[in-house]
Order: sequence, then C-alpha cells, then structure tokens
Amino acid sequence: MIPLKSRREIALIKESGRIVAQALLLACQRTRPGMTTSELNAILEKFIISQGGKPAFKGFRGFPASTCISVNEEVVHGIPGSRLLKEGDLVSVDIGVEKNAYFGDGAVTFGVGSLSSQARDLVETCQQALSAGIEKARVGARLSDISHAVQSLTESRGFSVVRDLVGHGIGKQMHEDPQVANFGPPGKGPRLQSGMVLAIEPMITAGHHAVATLEDNWTVVTTDGSLAAHYEHTVAITEDGPVIMTRG
Repeated sequence: MIPLKSRREIALIKESGRIVAQALLLACQRTRPGMTTSELNAILEKFIISQGGKPAFKGFRGFPASTCISVNEEVVHGIPGSRLLKEGDLVSVDIGVEKNAYFGDGAVTFGVGSLSSQARDLVETCQQALSAGIEKARVGARLSDISHAVQSLTESRGFSVVRDLVGHGIGKQMHEDPQVANFGPPGKGPRLQSGMVLAIEPMITAGHHAVATLEDNWTVVTTDGSLAAHYEHTVAITEDGPVIMTRG
C-alpha cells in the first residue's frame, strides 16, 4: 500500500527537505582537504539542529552518525570518522531530516578540489540520471518508468547502475513503500498518483555494478574499487508534475 500525502503533509515534507537541501549545500561549501569526515558530520549535525530538525539517520537501525559520508569507491552508508579528505577525492553526502514528524532525504556527490575527467563525467552522469528519473515521476506513469530512465541515461554514458540498493517512498517514515529501483524495463509496477512522495536516488559506478558491505556492516563499496556517485531528491508527484522537495 503506497500512502498518498495531503497538501498539508507535502508542505511539512518540503520543510524537512529545505533543511536537507541547505545542509547539502553547506557540505559542498565547507569540505576541504585535510578535514576528517567526522568533522564534516559535526558541522552538518549542528546545522540541522539549528534549523529545528532532527538528524534522521542518527540511531536509525544503530547507525552511529547524523550523516552518511562516502568517499571514492564507497557507494553509500559511509560512517564518518577519522578519514582525512584529500585533493581529488570524490565525496558523497547523504542526509535525512525529520521535522514535525515528517522526513526529507537527499544526497549529493562532489569533489574535494579538482577531479579527474572520469570523476567529473561520473558526477555529471549521476546528476542527469536523477533528472531523467524525476522527469518520469508523473501522474499516470508506471513506477518502473523512473527506473528505466535512470538506467538508460547512465548506461548510455558507459557507467553502471547499482542493483542492490534502491530508492523509496518517504513521509511519516523515512522508508515507505514503494521501493524505487534504478534499473529495469519501462511500463511495470503501480501507476503513479498525485500525493505519492518518492526518494529517487541513482547510485552509479565507473566500473562494474557489483557492490559489497564492509565489516562495519554499513559502508557499501564497489567490488572492483571503481569510483561511485550518489544523487538523491525527495520528489512529490502532483497533477502539475513532479515537485522537488530538496532542491537547493
């Protein structure tokens, strides 16, 4: 059962999404060589709280930090710690916020200083794959139309889509139905309806799509050591088209 949100609920999700968007922008602005991922997490946690939000990830299923910070071959769920960021690193920051009992969720990937041409292409492709998926998030479309758009754009650029991880519905819970895959044929799954709110999040790699989870039971990495990128928006489906709730 996919819950449909009222206009009031969508407005509340949008407020959580605003904090997510501003925190992601802050991450891009404040990250620098020599900073640890733990230091970056502390900056973002302080900001979220200052906005009246609650870091949604902290304590979720035992996750120990307020944000997920994944570097280079790390795809998602990286635990902030003592790792020093250096020039040329590719950093993915994923942030969830709860405010007024509703959730927003978003992610961005960016470089520490200058990036290699491959890394720049990967980041650009992931951004465009997210946009392609959002474009299909329209009333009357099928859920897998989003998935197919993400996969088609990504693979047309020579990159791979992670199969083991998916997006999700969001609202009163951080993870609601439906699951939103980033691959598959079009025209499958439930019809999209006004009031659905989805966290659409392409996770793509420069090499093979296979991933593994490290011994910390959280950090997901590419098995071939290739670079990964992750972008995410919380998106409301309306009669007037998709509305991005986490746009910065």
